[in-house]
Amino acid sequence: MFPREKIRNIAIVAHVDHGKTTLVDFMLRQGGAFRSNEHVAERVMDSNDLEREKGITIMAKNTAILWKDHQINIVDTPGHADFGGEVERGLRMVDGVLLLVDAAEGPLPQTRFVLSKALALGLKTMLVINKIDRKDARAPDVLDAVYSLYIDLGAEEKDLEFPVIYAIAREGKASLKLEEVGPNLEPLFDKIIEHISAPPAPTVGDTTQLLIANLDYDDYVGRIGIGRISAGRLAPNMPVAICRDGGKVEQGKVVKLYGFSGLKRVEITDAGPGQIVCVAGIEGMSIGDTITDPANPKPLPRIKVDEPTMMMVFRVNDGPYAGKEGKYVTSRNLRDRLQKESYRNVSIRVEDTESPDAFRVVARGELQLAVIIETMRREGFELTASNPEPIIKEIDGVRHEPMELVICDLPETAIGIVTERLGPRRGRMVDMVQMGGARTRVTYRIPARGLVGFRSQYLTITKGEGLMSSQFDGWEPHMGYIPRRSNGAMIADRLGDSIPYALFSIQERGKLFVPPGVALYEGMIIGEHAHPNDLDVNASREKKLTNIRAAGRDENVVLTPPVEMGLEKALEWIGSDELVEVTPKNIRLRKRMLSFNDRYRADREHKREKEE
Repeated sequence: MFPREKIRNIAIVAHVDHGKTTLVDFMLRQGGAFRSNEHVAERVMDSNDLEREKGITIMAKNTAILWKDHQINIVDTPGHADFGGEVERGLRMVDGVLLLVDAAEGPLPQTRFVLSKALALGLKTMLVINKIDRKDARAPDVLDAVYSLYIDLGAEEKDLEFPVIYAIAREGKASLKLEEVGPNLEPLFDKIIEHISAPPAPTVGDTTQLLIANLDYDDYVGRIGIGRISAGRLAPNMPVAICRDGGKVEQGKVVKLYGFSGLKRVEITDAGPGQIVCVAGIEGMSIGDTITDPANPKPLPRIKVDEPTMMMVFRVNDGPYAGKEGKYVTSRNLRDRLQKESYRNVSIRVEDTESPDAFRVVARGELQLAVIIETMRREGFELTASNPEPIIKEIDGVRHEPMELVICDLPETAIGIVTERLGPRRGRMVDMVQMGGARTRVTYRIPARGLVGFRSQYLTITKGEGLMSSQFDGWEPHMGYIPRRSNGAMIADRLGDSIPYALFSIQERGKLFVPPGVALYEGMIIGEHAHPNDLDVNASREKKLTNIRAAGRDENVVLTPPVEMGLEKALEWIGSDELVEVTPKNIRLRKRMLSFNDRYRADREHKREKEE
């Protein structure tokens, strides 16, 4: 059992792309987690395929290093606002926080979010100003901005006495002075041991208490619960009680007990207060459960996270090609997988709908929902997903909708066009600050539904030079109609393959989404129409062959490359009467009603109801 006084539990938190996972890489290297000749991949903590592809952290992960007879347990957390639930539960396992801030960008929305949660839990904080080697670095200004942020969040005087570390994470260097960059991360490790407190001494005697804050799975031992021991001790084959939601208490036994050493889980014989451990062998563990003494069960407060703000309906795939590409296609498969996701991820909820083959999934944002869909797709699931919609909440009898605070770092020349595009979406500018180098930081307040579909437009109108981040900013009375897409869809009117000859004449009407040789069906969307109305087209029409020789050369069929519609872009693009069909091999866009006649009838009925 590691002595409690020699344990330091910390979480590394920051806005997305400020260098958390890169810093953890070098902390592990310099903390002796790897052999000197061992090949280690970059961003080693981002072990998930999706994390590596997107370059962001999605799941909070644990690791541990030994430094000068101390054990430093580290929780690497996501930086994107959609995965804030991972941050909130990670903070329940630690006694201190390393707040990482980019030396050029300064504090951004997620910096404010994670810092407010850390201060609310009474955690000690350390500031790491990273990327001080950037040409546009402005570390003194960033330090002033961080102090202002602490004050804005109502920090007490003792909270402002945090140590400041200046770092270049990608080189594994840190220093207490901006002018002198050290050769390694030793100043950072020493400050962690000096400033972050050891876990508090238990106050409930020998009663064992461990709050499950994360879950993992192993093929040999099954579900694994990860958490910090608040009091008492744990050992393999020890009988325990599990306090579940609603006050229910069940009996169980710890079959295996693991600790962390670098990136590996190692079996241990016992563990005491302050240690972050993994427990295996208890059936049906879920996040928020407390493992405690069976003779005197005392549950800890369950983990609570901020309310989700976006909703999407997941349905069984009912298209003509359903069941041809996926392994799991039934509503039972879909329900079980979504319920499993909700047990592991406390920031999402799964609700039944009026239809037995459709489920409402409520989450933090579009990216979180897209990650769930992409993960299921890679596991062999087939499904269709509706467009993301905000949660509408009634407060004092008035309909309210979620608001977002959007911060845009962009060239000065793009401010006008961005403000103009956000106007119809009910966006309002609340702040504008010059950043230097012809760049400006503009802050807008906008309904969450006004942001749906805007991110891809933003990259286009800023010519790829704009950065945008957002944060939940409370509830406001519903702001009325917000226009979504100004263009209609081009829809295939029959079953068949896309033919170059047909696509050549169709491409004059708008932008194509499909190349030649793609299997189509009636109701499948093949492109964006140049006008607001939908257009049904025959994309399978072949050129008729005759025995009459042409007087001149036939017109060459030259096709413009189609617009690639990835999952996130497709979810942003679709309207309320459209769906994204997701299979392990394809992502297709389609109408809810595939038949032209059905859509025509529904449209007439809608117009009649409007007139009445």
